[in-house]
Amino acid sequence: MRRTLLELTQSILNDLDGEPVNSIFDTEEATQYASVVRDTYFNIVAARQTPEHDELLKLTALSDSTKPVYLKYPDNVKEIRLFEYDTKEVYWKDPIRFLESMPTAGQAGVASATDPISGVTITFRTDKNPKYYTSFDNEYIVCDSYDMSVDTTLQESKTRCWGTKYPSFTMNDSFVPDLNETLFPYLLAESKSVCFSIFKSGSDPKVEQAARRLKSGIQNDRFKSKQGNIRNFYGRRRP
Repeated sequence: MRRTLLELTQSILNDLDGEPVNSIFDTEEATQYASVVRDTYFNIVAARQTPEHDELLKLTALSDSTKPVYLKYPDNVKEIRLFEYDTKEVYWKDPIRFLESMPTAGQAGVASATDPISGVTITFRTDKNPKYYTSFDNEYIVCDSYDMSVDTTLQESKTRCWGTKYPSFTMNDSFVPDLNETLFPYLLAESKSVCFSIFKSGSDPKVEQAARRLKSGIQNDRFKSKQGNIRNFYGRRRP
């Protein structure tokens, strides 16, 4: 069952013999516990795949004719698992393989651009849509080609990605963390464990046991549809 931030905080206060509150801002203690819930939430989100944060995305175009094969990851993106351009999949290459496969400067249909971070010259083809891409800095995406007869740069409107975004967290009473219902007991148990450790100078064995049990049981309950063998995508953006 999903709970509001106030309800989560009240549960922690109850178990730690805290003062009852009607708002997370009623006491300093309540505000501190609510902050622990927030930090624990982001730890959970960062440490595992959370399908509820998956969505279709577009990459950000630079619209810079001197860097026509460059795009940017959108803000708050954790991971890209599929990248399509003009409805065709573009495949990930690790940076070393990408550099090794760059075309030779001076050939017909080959141009160059300066990488915006390193200043290194990158070569690419100008006569076809991209087939491969990489990232050297986890901020910019660089593709192996673009079709200059159609566009002056790669177009945001032609990108289509599937990936995961980091969610937001609002410190107010009615806020409900964006988390699968199966993870809420784990969020509460982990938050209680941290609060015991930080504010009570110790731990509660029952809370620790519950947190461990819930952690071991949640991995197979993340998806609402049962998953078979999941395809291994290599176009990942990692924090």
